[in-house]
Amino acid sequence: MSILFSPKIRLLLGVAAFSFVGIASSSVYNNYSQAKQLEQKPQDDKSISLNQQVKPNTSSQLLTYNTQISTNFWQNTGINQAEIFSQNRTQQKFPNLITQLATTSITYPIIDEWKKYKFSVDGDQILSPSQLPTAKVNVNQSDLLAVLVNTRQYFQEHGSDDPDILRPGLLSTQKVTTEDILKTLDFMIAVLKEDIANNRITRLQNPNFINRNFRVIRWTAYNPENQIQKQLRITKYAVFTHPGSRKRSATFNTPIYSLKDNNIADKFYTRYTKQDVLSGIYEPGGKEYGKVEPLAYLTRNGLEEALMQGTILINFTDGTKAFFNVDRNNGMSYVRGLRATAQKRYWYFRQVDAIKGYGHNIDAKISVKPGVTFAGDVLNIGLGRIVLLEHSQGGRKQLQMGVIADTGGAFLPNLYQLDFLSGVFPSQNSFKEYIRQLPEYATVYFLVKK
Repeated sequence: MSILFSPKIRLLLGVAAFSFVGIASSSVYNNYSQAKQLEQKPQDDKSISLNQQVKPNTSSQLLTYNTQISTNFWQNTGINQAEIFSQNRTQQKFPNLITQLATTSITYPIIDEWKKYKFSVDGDQILSPSQLPTAKVNVNQSDLLAVLVNTRQYFQEHGSDDPDILRPGLLSTQKVTTEDILKTLDFMIAVLKEDIANNRITRLQNPNFINRNFRVIRWTAYNPENQIQKQLRITKYAVFTHPGSRKRSATFNTPIYSLKDNNIADKFYTRYTKQDVLSGIYEPGGKEYGKVEPLAYLTRNGLEEALMQGTILINFTDGTKAFFNVDRNNGMSYVRGLRATAQKRYWYFRQVDAIKGYGHNIDAKISVKPGVTFAGDVLNIGLGRIVLLEHSQGGRKQLQMGVIADTGGAFLPNLYQLDFLSGVFPSQNSFKEYIRQLPEYATVYFLVKK
C-alpha cells in the first residue's frame, strides 16, 4: 500500500504539517508586530501605524494560543508527540516519512469554534491565482467604506484581546500575512475616501483597476460532505422587524434576556438549554429568577428568528423601536440539520445602536451594513478578508464586493459557504422575494493589495 493511502501516515503527515503551520503563523505575526509604519497618505486621525495598532504583548498571546491548539490536538489523538518527532524511531517505523514530508505541499490546520483541531487542507487545492472578468463591480461605496473603517478599527482596538483575528488563516498558504490584510483595508479605505470626496464612482468598481492593484485569489469550495462542490454556497441572512412588548402579554409571551454583568463570572447560564430557559427558570418562581433581565417579549416565532439571524429590530407596542443583538451563548453547539425549535443553543441579547457583526464581546462588535457584509469562518478564513462574488443574472455576468465582518455557528468550521447580509425586512415573504434575484452559488475571489 502506498504511504499516501495509509491512514496512519496520512494522520502523521497532517500532524507534522499542523505543527509546522502553527510555528510558522507565530513567526509571521512576530514579523508583523515589528513591521514599519505603512507608507500611505494620512487619511484622518484614525490612521495609525502597524506598530501602534496592537499592544506589545499580543505576539506572546498568539504564540500561547497556537501552542494551546497544538496541545489540545495531541491530547485528543492520544499519540505520543515525542515519539512522532523522534527521528530515529520515526525512521525505524516509517523510513520514507521524512522524505514524504519534505515534498508535501504545506497544509493548513482547520479548527472548530472551541479551538479544537478538526482536519488539515491543502491550500493549493482551495486557493489559486486568478484575474477578474471584465464586468462592473456592484457595490454601495459609502456602505462599504463604513464597514471597512469599522473592521479596520476593530483590528486596531482589539488585536491584543482577541487573538483569533490575528490567525493568518487559509490565505497564509498563498503567502498572505495579517499585515497584507491590513494594507488591503487601508488601501481600499483611502481609495473610497478619495473617490467619494471627488464625487465620482469609485475605482473599486473597475475590474481593470482591481487586477492592477490587487492579487486576485480564487476560492474553490472545500466541502467534506460534497466533494464535487466547486462554487461557494451563498446563503442569505437579514434583520427582521418584529412587533414586541416591554411587558409580557397573551400575544407577546416569549422573552429575550440579557445577562447581568455581576452574574457572568460563574457562567451559570452554560448549564441550561434553550428549552430550559423557555420552561421558565428565569421567571418568578424559577430556580434562577433574578439572574437575568428580560429585555423584551416576542412571539415564539420572533424569538427563533432573532436567534437565527443574530439581530432583531423590535417595534414596541408603545411606539418605540430598538435593535437587539446576540451577546453570549450557553456554550452549546449549533447542530446543522436540526430544526430550530429543537436546538439546545441559546443566546442572550443586548440592546445595540446598529446592526452588529463580529466581535469578541457585545461592546466591541463591528457595526455592519447590508449589501456589503458577509458572515463567514472567521477562525479559518479570517476577519476583514475582501471577497468578490461572480455570478450570472439574466445572462449577464455580475460582480459583487463585500467584506467578511461577521460569523456564526454554521461557519465554524466552513470552507464552502458565505452568508450575505441582505437587509432589514418586515417579513419572511418580503425577504424571500428579495433574495430570489441573488445567486445560490457563486465563484468567489479574495482581493489582497499587491
